[in-house]
This record gives sequence, C-alpha cells and structure tokens, in this order.
Amino acid sequence: MKNMNYTLFLLVFLLLSCTQSTKNDQNEKQAAYKALPASTEFDVVILNGRVMDPETNFDGIRNVGIKDGIIALITEETISGKETIDAKGLVVAPGFIDTHFHATDPFGQRIGVADGITTAMDLEHGALHIGEWYDQKAEQGQLLNYGSCAMMIGARLLVHDPEVNLDGPQDIPSMLSKVNEAAKDGTPGWSVSRSNVDQINQIMKTLDEDLRVGALGIGVGSAYMAKGLITYEQFEAQRTAGRYGRLTAVHTRFHASTVNPEAQLGVDELLANALLLKAPLLVCHDNDYGWWENQEKLQMAREQGHNIWAEYYPFAAGQTAIGADFLQPALWEVAGGNKYEETLYDPVMDKFYTKQEYLDMVAKEPARVIVVYIPRRKPWVPMWVKTPGMTVASDGMPAFDSNGNLWPADTDPSKFQGHPRIASTYSTTLQLARQENVPLMFTLAQLSYNSAMYLGKTGLKDMQVRGRVQEGMVADLTIFDAEKVAPTATYKVGENGLPPVGIPYVVVNGKIAVKNSVVQDVHAGQPIRFPVEEKGRFEEITVNGWLGEHTINVPRDQAMDMTCNPVLESAEEHKHE
Repeated sequence: MKNMNYTLFLLVFLLLSCTQSTKNDQNEKQAAYKALPASTEFDVVILNGRVMDPETNFDGIRNVGIKDGIIALITEETISGKETIDAKGLVVAPGFIDTHFHATDPFGQRIGVADGITTAMDLEHGALHIGEWYDQKAEQGQLLNYGSCAMMIGARLLVHDPEVNLDGPQDIPSMLSKVNEAAKDGTPGWSVSRSNVDQINQIMKTLDEDLRVGALGIGVGSAYMAKGLITYEQFEAQRTAGRYGRLTAVHTRFHASTVNPEAQLGVDELLANALLLKAPLLVCHDNDYGWWENQEKLQMAREQGHNIWAEYYPFAAGQTAIGADFLQPALWEVAGGNKYEETLYDPVMDKFYTKQEYLDMVAKEPARVIVVYIPRRKPWVPMWVKTPGMTVASDGMPAFDSNGNLWPADTDPSKFQGHPRIASTYSTTLQLARQENVPLMFTLAQLSYNSAMYLGKTGLKDMQVRGRVQEGMVADLTIFDAEKVAPTATYKVGENGLPPVGIPYVVVNGKIAVKNSVVQDVHAGQPIRFPVEEKGRFEEITVNGWLGEHTINVPRDQAMDMTCNPVLESAEEHKHE
C-alpha cells in the first residue's frame, strides 16, 4: 500500500511539474498577444459560460469574444457580437481533438462534430499521396479540422501488390476496397510479404515524400501485417519519421494477445525504437490486455523527457477489419479463449459470426468492418479515465451502404451501422468520468489538451494554438452541460450513430458548427499540416553501407538477408558478381 501511495504521489508531482512548465511557456506566448477591447464588435460572443482551460487550470465564469477565428477576449466585461451564444450553466471547453478518426468523409464528420469533435485526424493509418489528399480536402471544404499521417499500409501496397491501382489520394474510406482487391489473388502482399532491402527502400522513400509535403508522421498498422512486417522495417519507419522530428503512430503487433507473445511486447518494440531514435511515439488504442504495463513504461519515458503517449476509447468492444491477424483462431479462439459466436458481430447483417462464417468472410472480404466484443475490458474502462497522460480518440470508422458506397452527408444518423464510438466516444468519456468523480479539468485534458500538447511538441504549430481556451488561441470550442452530457448511441441497429445529449454548441475556427444541438452546413475546417519542405530526408539502406558503419568494413559486396527468406536479397548486392 505504501508503494501504491508513493506511485500516486509521484504521478501527481510529475503532472504538476509538467503543468508548471507549460504555464511558463504559455506566459511567454500570452505576453505577445494583445487582447481586443471589450467595445469591439466580435463575430461570435459566448456569454456567462464556465470557461475551463486545462493548460493554465483557469476555471471561471467569463464572456468570450471571437474575432477572425481567434479567441480575441476573455472577460467579465459586457461584450457583444454578430452572433451570440448564451452559455449560462454550460462549460466552455477547448474543442475535442481526435487523433484516430478514419471517417474523414462528410457524413462521418457530421457524426463526429455532434459529439464535440473539432479536429479529426487519422494518425493510425493515415493517407497515401498526402499532398494530393490535403489539396482534395481543401477543394471539397471540410466541416472539421483535418490532418493525416503518411500511410505505411498504402506504401506497402504499392510495393507488394502492384496490381492494385493506387493513383490519386487514398485514405481509409477508399483504401478498404483496395485491401479487398489485393486479396483477390489469394495473397494480400501488403500484409503477409516480408520486405527485402530494396523493398524497404521503396516503402520508406514513399513515406518520406509524404512527410516532405506535410504529413504529421507515419501511421503503421502493425497488427494488420504482423506476418509481413519485419522488425527492421518497423524500425526504419520510426527512423524515417524521426528524421523530421515527427511521430510514428502504431496499432501494435500482438494487440490483445494474453499469452506469449504478450501484447506488451509489441509496445516494447516501439518504445525501444523511440527511445533510441529520440522520436515521438503514439501507441494507438492502448485499451486492452497489458495496458497497465504499457502505461507505467510510457509514464517513465515522459518523466525522462520523451514525447511518447497512448490513446483509449471508453468501450468494452472494438471495431476492425475482419481480416485482422489477432482474430485468427490461434490467437482469438485458442490463446484468447474467445468464441466467435459471442464476440464477432456484423452490424450490417445484424448477426454474430460462427467460426466457419468468420473464415468464409475473411477469404471473401477481409476488409469487412465488424464489431468485436471484448468482455475483459469492462473492469478496465473506469481506470482509463483516471490515467494521467492518456488521450481519448474514437477510432471512428466510415459508413457504407449495402452497395459499398459512402453515405451522403445528409444521411439520417440512425441509418449508420457500426460501432457507436464514432458518435459517442467523447460524451461517453464525460459521462463515465462524472460517474467516477474524476475532476472535469483532468478529463478535458484527456479529451483535448493532451493531444494538442504532444503534437505541439513535435513542432506542429497548428496544434500549439489549439486545445486551449486562452486569448490568442484558435477558437475551436465545445460547449456542453457537464451534469447532463451523455451518449444515446448504442450497439443496437438503428441506434449506432445517434448524437449525444448535452452538447448544444460546437465552434470550429470561430464558426458555429453545432447550434442548439443541430449540425450546421459550414466548411469551417482548416488543415492540420506541416509546411512543405523543398527537399526530402530519405536515406537509402545498403548492406555494404550498414556493414561499413556497424562492423569492420569489408572490401567486397556482402549479401545479408533481413527477411529469413533465402531468395530475397537486394539485387544491388549482386550487381558486381
């Protein structure tokens, strides 16, 4: 018990120390901003709200004036504007930041904004041809702020499944069909093929180009390619992102495995790489077996100054592609002790799979999205809302009709068939934290500020001015009733996408995106992106170069198989033979 008390004391001390450091940094930033006078006619004013800022721990009843998309004044004085929000009895919080949002289509954004999300980024998988992706988003106009990592799965598809057409920008809403196409010949190369040196170079060159033009980092779905992704390729991906000082976000290999290899080993791999490279790391949905060990290690890493963190979503069920490696019988049924008939639910078909139906669907449509029930999560969920340094992210998936087409933006949310996390992750977290007597300021940090802080530390300026309710910051705000906010979405068909109650207003870049709980038709979103660089930072791997740096150099070419496949050496290694 003494050890537990000491650990809790240490965590509080570290949290307070970090807060003091950020306060000092913020004082310098705030000194450079001059608030507008109360006599200004603001674009939007928010009156009599409980303003809460997790960075400075400010908590008080104030009026907020917004001008040109910026929080221009926070005051007790009377102010007026072109639009007025009466926030009496409501919390004025930093807009919720989702770092794991795959539903980048218009319908998905409308579902997300109703739950208080103002920034929706896909950092787990990301996008391919990122420059074109940002251009396309800007041309279409977006409801929410948007951003993406470079997509490791897409880069591997280019190399290992050349028959698949990947022209133009690709992200999860379009990539799911590409994954199905890659499996038609019986070999989804992106998932099961081990890369040789030449292929690793091709993959990293693709990722580097997307980093050069502004990607937020590299998204690696290791759990979906655990057979094909060798550890050195994972290391190179983290090194490629690290050259830019950017994060690698990973759905870890061995995810959810309770026996050797335990799930924690997948995190250990990433953590060792990140510490050696001194590179940022985001562990995606650390909400399954072994999360407690992972969190202890991540907290220790942050204590040593490393920019490393993890996300969770507050549900005892997940959603994934049915072809995910961890659902194979050896892991899910034998090692995990799960029954398909009780755990694998198809929301479109409104049924659970038998084992044979599961195997048939994996062969037919490996990218089919299903809900996965994980009963052992139930006692853990209340612990996540109390864990310092964690962030909340929905893992929201896109919605398709029976013909495989994305739902139009104006589709009735009740038609959505999928995991309710897309519609209720943030309201569920607020409700659960309220029930668990978690301080609201702590929860707001998990919902917004922590993500902005970690990403801001990578040099991402767009996040250094979000996740905060302060003068001079971007006016991304979520206004909610702290006592009544609650989800209405459930796993039941017809209720999967229902909006929460208690979030009447959401402001994105100074524009009202939700008004009186009704989503507005506005294109308020801005790109979350690094500046385009003139030159990339790709560095080719060569066997002789490796030997020259890490061994006593040799005067001749030397073959070294990194894949354990005897026929996959680099062609470059033999060109002089």
